[in-house]
Amino acid sequence: MRKFVNSRAGALQPSGIRKFFDIVTKMEGAISLGVGEPDFITPWNVRDAAIRSIQLGYTQYTGNRGLPELRELISRYLRERFAVEYPADRILVTVGASEAIDLTLRAICEVGDEILVPEPSYVSYSPTVTLAGGTPVGVQCTAENDFILTPEMLEKCITPRTKALILPFPNNPTGAIMTKEQLEAIVPVIVKHDLLVISDEIYAELTYVGKHFSIASLPGMAERTVYIGGFSKAFAMTGWRVGFVCAPREIDEAMFKIHQYTILCAPNVSQRAAVAALKEGFADDFSSVIEMREEYSRRGKFLANSLNSLGLSCFMPKGAFYIFASVESTGMDGETFASALLDEKKLAVVPGGAFGSAGKNFIRCSYATSMSQLNEAVERIREFLKK
Repeated sequence: MRKFVNSRAGALQPSGIRKFFDIVTKMEGAISLGVGEPDFITPWNVRDAAIRSIQLGYTQYTGNRGLPELRELISRYLRERFAVEYPADRILVTVGASEAIDLTLRAICEVGDEILVPEPSYVSYSPTVTLAGGTPVGVQCTAENDFILTPEMLEKCITPRTKALILPFPNNPTGAIMTKEQLEAIVPVIVKHDLLVISDEIYAELTYVGKHFSIASLPGMAERTVYIGGFSKAFAMTGWRVGFVCAPREIDEAMFKIHQYTILCAPNVSQRAAVAALKEGFADDFSSVIEMREEYSRRGKFLANSLNSLGLSCFMPKGAFYIFASVESTGMDGETFASALLDEKKLAVVPGGAFGSAGKNFIRCSYATSMSQLNEAVERIREFLKK
């Protein structure tokens, strides 16, 4: 039956994250630092709003673009939290940030277009570029530079075929962020080569050093930026699958048509839950988000200090909820280390190579789990390293 399979889909490799996660679910006594999902439960007021919406019979489709009330709240949220200006009529509610990424790439990619993907970064970017008909081009970011993107790195990878740059900060898997000054430094290169920016800011609220800064808030950049966000990470709403995308009008119109024909709309109940999350956030100055962020910061410091003391070099994460640790000192690459650690100590981490070739000698550890689990994980790594 292979003749019926699309060649691009057939050539894709399975997710390097899910491979280890699937093994852990069947392994008794295993601990997973693999999948990046908050261990916090969606706040009760959000769950209650969803329950009430079902009781009231709000079980139909919404408009394709999403509930007007939700889009107005998202517009206000972006303006007040991050100084990013997008009107409600150019906000599209999606099935998670993942749909937003897919929509963007399908809306802009022609066969042969090159899309720059800083590496290490989220495992879905390059495969989604490929499925859209484009060509992903890795931009190698280094630990020595705290995994940020520099003008020199960017310039080096641009060709006449380059159409867009994915900007994934705060970063999964490295925990890196880019400051206002660092973003300003790459803008002249972006403008010089007339590139579109696809800024995935799903971890915007989880920034531990200063306040998150969006490239879309810089002068003239909203007009050439597709802004992607969502509720999964900061509001502990992964399973609700609510994201959003804001884009220049022509790109927004193309994405909207694809969304109409393929998805129709995000789930009604999930959108109403997102409305409750934002209303509560504005009412209490996003105290639950701040509380969650502070707890993640505490866990990140603990895990980074622990791994450094064991000889697995890593820098203190500045955003998201991941540690990207080098295993070079062990003489193993990330794949070998992660496989052996799982076999011998029943502890799952993700090989860094899953996030691009730049991560070959690293592992990613998620600290979106309890301190007791993190303490036990550190002990298992300590015992493993003794061998």
